[in-house]
Amino acid sequence: MNRLTSAVKVLVVDDQPLIVEELCEFLESSGYGCVPCESSHHALQCFSDDVEIGLVLCDLHMPDMNGIELVQAMQKIAGKQRAFEAIMLTGRADKQDVIKALRAGIADYYQKPIDLHELLEGIQRQEAALDERQKELQLGHLNQKLQYLSASINDLYHDLDKVRRGPGSTEHGELPVEGAAPLALSPILAQLSPRQADVARLVGKGQTNYQIACELGITENTVKLYVSQVLRLTHMHNRTQLALALSPNGTALRQRVTAH
Repeated sequence: MNRLTSAVKVLVVDDQPLIVEELCEFLESSGYGCVPCESSHHALQCFSDDVEIGLVLCDLHMPDMNGIELVQAMQKIAGKQRAFEAIMLTGRADKQDVIKALRAGIADYYQKPIDLHELLEGIQRQEAALDERQKELQLGHLNQKLQYLSASINDLYHDLDKVRRGPGSTEHGELPVEGAAPLALSPILAQLSPRQADVARLVGKGQTNYQIACELGITENTVKLYVSQVLRLTHMHNRTQLALALSPNGTALRQRVTAH
């Protein structure tokens, strides 16, 4: 099954060299660049050195470090700034192992002997999921830039205001300006539950669903549900509009919310 070459590399990890060779040969013929590894420690080094690796295909039972431990170590390396998806391979279908793998954030698993075409379909699904996650990360970076820009503009307005007031102005006269933001924010957050407010604040900081899930210890799907609820309750069209409304100088948007 030939296809266009993918921009995402697949890290293939198994302590059996023949399996690594077979998987890499098949995936490369299907358009994926592969990084073969025969140990968990080598896999960690490759993952750390090559940021183009976005998909991880690894055996569950390996010496020194099993597949779940390996993926968890990779998650620490990736942090909140790098996204990847992992697929587990196992020689025996132990229900508890599968549950542990899914709880650790592993997206899918296949039992050996592997149907290569089923595996390819699974990899293509995870590639699509990875693309969505990377878009969320990019959106998060843009939101953060908007926050910085908004804060800078707000500081500039304060500086201009001080110049206009002149040297005779007092700090007392400026306090209502600086104190207005927290008071204006309350109508947005007051109508939300504590958890919804937590999610809204993190959206306001430009964090992605994945980052918020890590921060609050909940799943991405739960975050998506909360974001949807927050947007509906605050009458916002999207998370960028919400982030701007929660920014220091988002007065116009905040007034729009309080008008509802």
